[in-house]
Amino acid sequence: MNSRIEQPGLLRKIVTYALLAIGGLVMLIPFYWMIASSMMTAAEIIARPIAFIPKNPSLDAYSALRNAIPIGRMYLNSMFVTFCITIGILATSSTAGYGFAKFKFPGRDWLFLIVLATMMIPFFVVLIPIFWMIGQWGWVNTYQGLIVPHIATAFGIFLMRQFMLSMPDEVLDAARVDGASEFEIFWRIVLPLCTPALGALTILAFVYQWNAFLWPLVVARSDSMWTVPVGLNALRTYASNAQVVNMQMAGATMGVVPLLIIFLALQRYFVRGIALTGVKG
Repeated sequence: MNSRIEQPGLLRKIVTYALLAIGGLVMLIPFYWMIASSMMTAAEIIARPIAFIPKNPSLDAYSALRNAIPIGRMYLNSMFVTFCITIGILATSSTAGYGFAKFKFPGRDWLFLIVLATMMIPFFVVLIPIFWMIGQWGWVNTYQGLIVPHIATAFGIFLMRQFMLSMPDEVLDAARVDGASEFEIFWRIVLPLCTPALGALTILAFVYQWNAFLWPLVVARSDSMWTVPVGLNALRTYASNAQVVNMQMAGATMGVVPLLIIFLALQRYFVRGIALTGVKG
């Protein structure tokens, strides 16, 4: 009797894992082809049917990429800009989220609704006003021009606020009774408890800012300030070169590496943070 009951459950697990494995392989195919094509010749890339295995693997595209654009400088720019913006987002989102979640003040709910409403405004709508302000401050083609406009996000505030709502107020009140200041409560109690949400926000912010294209394209006027996406876009000028596709794939492969490192390092926090972030109002 028990074996009959266990068989459907075992079959369900097998089917589930098989579907997940197939889905994972399908998702990995474009990444594999990107890496493989960076080591192919141009003729192999445009061949039909598609070739998935390079006949004579070569790293010539990576050398050509280095000679075509200052990829090393772009990598450093992207790392610095993305790191600074991510740190800024974590700081502003955690402090604002704590204020919205644990403090009561007149107009709090309306102010939070206004913050959420900004998520519905496309960035290109506010691009011109922000660029005008950056120009007035003399920040065009500078790191502060790339970083400062993005150090606060409505989504980050929303994510941290929702997570902090689940924290019991009794713990914070007990700390206040013991004489702890608000900063000590925030730094020593709230932030350690928010590790899953902070990990999830770190991944989301890092990935989004690393792949950002429109704002760096507008602000960075010289190749010394280009980020990786802007630099890869500059390869369009090499459209007559047969190696341009190889170079693009090589650049894309190099661009994915930091994202994989960040995700692998913080994936457990990402899953926990998303799972534990409720919709308590």
